[in-house]
Amino acid sequence: MSVVILGSANVDVIIELDRIPGPGETVLTDASDRGRGGKGNNQAIAAARAGAPTVFLGAVGADESGDFLLEAQREAGIDVTHVRRIEDAPSGTAYVMVDSRAENAIVVVAGANGQLLSLTDAEREVLRGADALLMQLEVPMATVLEAAAQTKRAGGYVVLNAAPYAELPDELIANLDLLMVNEHEAALAAGRSGTPEELAATIGERVPDVLITLGAAGSLLQRRGSDPVRINAPKVDAVDTTGAGDTFAGAYVAATVAGLPEQGRLEYAAAAAALAVQRPGAVASIPRADEIQDAVRRYFA
Repeated sequence: MSVVILGSANVDVIIELDRIPGPGETVLTDASDRGRGGKGNNQAIAAARAGAPTVFLGAVGADESGDFLLEAQREAGIDVTHVRRIEDAPSGTAYVMVDSRAENAIVVVAGANGQLLSLTDAEREVLRGADALLMQLEVPMATVLEAAAQTKRAGGYVVLNAAPYAELPDELIANLDLLMVNEHEAALAAGRSGTPEELAATIGERVPDVLITLGAAGSLLQRRGSDPVRINAPKVDAVDTTGAGDTFAGAYVAATVAGLPEQGRLEYAAAAAALAVQRPGAVASIPRADEIQDAVRRYFA
């Protein structure tokens, strides 16, 4: 049962500073690191490590950064056959400045990600064979729209993690099976404030299934015509929350195509995210299926 991820892949350049500089100011530091990121990349690795046969559709530059990104995807067992290598654009890069109070400022250069302006025939064929499609909003909206429509027509399950949030066209809403958002994004999608249950009910007037992630407070799944299902997040000592939401999303879709029931999907995804926040890094923190299964037994038995 295959999962297709359509989305971004970025190299993260992480710069640690005492304080983030103001306009016109230069500061010095010797603390920097390079990692792999982009919501599409993170979610693809999460789905693959969670046990789902996974295909990634995206674009990287014909550069060393592209090699760096694809190496990790191959190591996770992801099918990268259809990832585009763009000759005239660099791989996407996120410059992340982090100060001593853990505040950050981020600049993202879309690079090759911005070249995904439409689908190729080969990409459409991949989508027609997908059991589930998981997308985000870090690539051009026109391609997100086209991918959703292609997958829906072929009978696949279409999931959108609406991050970073943007207004969702009616054409996109019509082809979604599940909208996955955090509490802030849920309020924007609903056009109102309210409890998670109230927000899910409002969004559910337009989308069959709504999943709201609530951080340390857990998650809520509202399926049309059913009572909401809510679980608490496992209580753990968090080290680094970077990429936890992407880990949750990838693991949830992997659990969906594996046929787990609603409660089981939420528990599987929550266990994966709980493991991720106890480790540093984004991609480096994403757990494997055997680890997740063990964590489900420990946290939810």
